[in-house]
Amino acid sequence: MEPARLPVYETYAIKYARHERTARDNFIGGDPHENPSMPMDYFIWVVRSPERIVVVDTGFNAQVAAARGREFLRCPVASLALLGIEPQAVQDVVITHMHYDHVGNFDRFPQARFHVQDREVSFATGRHMRHPSLRAAYEPHDVSEFVLRVFEERVVFHDGDEALFPGISLHWIGGHTAGLQVVRVHTRKGWMLLASDASHYYQNMEGRRPFPIVYNVAEMLEGHERVYRLADSADLVIPGHDPAVMERFPAASAELAGIVARLDG
Repeated sequence: MEPARLPVYETYAIKYARHERTARDNFIGGDPHENPSMPMDYFIWVVRSPERIVVVDTGFNAQVAAARGREFLRCPVASLALLGIEPQAVQDVVITHMHYDHVGNFDRFPQARFHVQDREVSFATGRHMRHPSLRAAYEPHDVSEFVLRVFEERVVFHDGDEALFPGISLHWIGGHTAGLQVVRVHTRKGWMLLASDASHYYQNMEGRRPFPIVYNVAEMLEGHERVYRLADSADLVIPGHDPAVMERFPAASAELAGIVARLDG
């Protein structure tokens, strides 16, 4: 009997916010150059086939953007309509980690199950949140509301590397946070790796230069190597915040240039 063929998924990045910053903000130890501009983009991701839709991360809202000094371009959840997706129809949302820019707005998915690593919820609700440097990127409201979803039995916990669906798997990386996970997707180009904040920029992982918001530097550096092993080629590893993503991949359509990139295009 021939083995079953894996589904082939379309993958998209939706840009919803931006932050102007310099290169020294994006590397441990700063940057030796003369403070060149190195802005940060904020994305959510969509993985879909005729059988299913999986949303990866949920972004933040306008109120959080104003409080944290981010340029809010569009609501990430409302932006799903650009791909013909209604949030109330989404059944599965992967939360790569619980920082404010990845877990806000999850209340706008009324039917979804939320997939997260055990270690991330333990980290975000445990003793390490006593330390300002570790809790700075968490929004207490998001964390507490997420715990309520646990009591509603809408959170699916994962421990390390696990298959989510045929052609989609979750892989614990750690480093940036204790429970950071990445998403491996089978596409028409081969196995793609949505790295989220395992690497904010291409330069972080290509140069093994860690981003300064980090729980465990050694795990982050090992993660830079592992994301390449999980993908079929280096150009199929998608960093979490690099504006170059919108330049390296085609727009989903002409009118969505600079807003939605088709990563498997």
